[in-house]
Amino acid sequence: MPADLRFMRRAIELARIGMNSGAGGPFGAVVVKDGEIVGEGYNRVLASNDPTAHGEVVAIRAACARLGSFSLEGCEIHTTGEPCPMCLGAVLWARISRIYYGFSINDAAAAGFDDREFHRQFALPAAERMVPSAPLAPEEAKELLGEYLALPGRARY
Repeated sequence: MPADLRFMRRAIELARIGMNSGAGGPFGAVVVKDGEIVGEGYNRVLASNDPTAHGEVVAIRAACARLGSFSLEGCEIHTTGEPCPMCLGAVLWARISRIYYGFSINDAAAAGFDDREFHRQFALPAAERMVPSAPLAPEEAKELLGEYLALPGRARY
């Protein structure tokens, strides 16, 4: 059996565990490095009352803890569903090198998940989004950014 399929099947198995236990939706994920699972998780939004506890985020957190690094460069993620904007952001921030997914954003929308709408929101001007945003105290915030830049030995990520 090809490695990618084995890992996707594990993600599907995890999603079933979470879904059937009432922890969350049909979302499971595994992070793989050099052919070995280094982190796995399933959607725990309902179990934890945490809207960020998506399968991908849970798996990324587990992989980072196991590897002792905030960078998962060189890793792949296998996830049952095409990542929502939050999970895609987490994948990008973690520097994961490749995504394999099962069902698409459109498939998720047909099942009642609003990932597609969230993706659409990013294309809108900030003031027109469902949660409008606007700058406040930008000069003070920029001062804070300058203080950060001046920190000796700050980590780059």
